[in-house]
Amino acid sequence: MERPSQPDAALRIFGASPERRLALLRAAWPAAVGPEVARRAEVVALDGALLRVRVPDAGWQRQLLRMRGEILARLRRIAGDLAPHALGFVEGPVSAPPEPPPPALPAPAFLAPELVAAAESIPDPEVRARFLATAGRYLGRFRADEPAEDGGKGSG
Repeated sequence: MERPSQPDAALRIFGASPERRLALLRAAWPAAVGPEVARRAEVVALDGALLRVRVPDAGWQRQLLRMRGEILARLRRIAGDLAPHALGFVEGPVSAPPEPPPPALPAPAFLAPELVAAAESIPDPEVRARFLATAGRYLGRFRADEPAEDGGKGSG
């Protein structure tokens, strides 16, 4: 199999230090194993070509051992030459996954329908909702039936 003429992008960006390589593999882990496994197993260290993963018990270790070929292949697709060649396991408590972002605030009812319709062109639903909430806060400052956020003192 012929290697691409351009150097591996991950190697150029993350290959300068073991810490960067470990950060890349930690970030790639959920994509390689899926959200359910990522909640129950976490990357803890990189020893050369061996990626150490913490699992809560021997059952999860056996499960990941059965999946190791697929996991390593996915990590290779993501991290290229920086991917590990083997997985090692340690048992222990797994860190809690990060909290999901808070739900987006609904758009205020007083926004013009044209603005709400235009916001539909924003493909990301979270960004769209945040845009509408921000527009509502901004435009709400000019509504006579709502008190100003600065206590009616004005800004200038």
